[in-house]
Amino acid sequence: MARRRGSAAAAAASPAVVGAVSVLALVYYSTVFVFLDHWLGLGNAAGAAHAAAFSLVVAACFFSFFCAAAADPGSVPASFAPDAEDPQRQGLKSRYCDKCCMYKPSRTHHCKVCKRCVLKMDHHCVWINNCVGYANYKSFIICVLNATIGSLYSFVVFLFDLFQTEHEYDVPYVKVIHVLVGVLLFFLSLTIGSLLCWHIYLLCHNMTTIEYREATRAKWLAQKSGQKYRHRFDLGTRKNIQMIMGPNILCWLCPTATGHLKDGTEFQITNN
Repeated sequence: MARRRGSAAAAAASPAVVGAVSVLALVYYSTVFVFLDHWLGLGNAAGAAHAAAFSLVVAACFFSFFCAAAADPGSVPASFAPDAEDPQRQGLKSRYCDKCCMYKPSRTHHCKVCKRCVLKMDHHCVWINNCVGYANYKSFIICVLNATIGSLYSFVVFLFDLFQTEHEYDVPYVKVIHVLVGVLLFFLSLTIGSLLCWHIYLLCHNMTTIEYREATRAKWLAQKSGQKYRHRFDLGTRKNIQMIMGPNILCWLCPTATGHLKDGTEFQITNN
């Protein structure tokens, strides 16, 4: 896994990253040592099994979070130069970035926050203090997937603890904290789950968030002229997924299994 400039220490220094890790720690502690312990108890087989399963999900989420935050999202190779003979070989002209003073390949965009061009840039994510691009998009999706599973898991445990056990709150603020954590879990499940659905859609269409915005107008113009629009990089759902997650389905959930990725300067386009 390629390390980005500034290393992982720069990402850890971000308040948003600290906040994200803190929320993860709060959810883990509340789920295991409050909700699960009160509902089933950690001393029996059922409670221990749930605690182990949830711990595995949280560990996978944290690892993929670290991979997405610490990895270089994709830098333009210093040797890159546009093809003089066929500048539209990949369906798009190579463009020149005035800020980086270099040509950038198709699907590459300049990030104002990182102050550099990022290969197949999707967006800049403040929660990982890094761009989401060609090289770390897989780990980002896996992180969102694990976060969604963990949030839903925690929220379900919270509901079972709330409705199937009796609560005696000797201290009033404990009840308030209990309710606030439940509300937090609900909104986490809703927002992160929506984010996961959005990126699954983009993944299946081999499209980035930036390209989706650009395709909105292109689709409107195509419909206006009576034509059917299709994203130029959409090669079909199966191949689109394999281009990001890899050809081996057993490695799809491993954020470090990125041997299938190339240099990120060339992409196959559809013939339609």
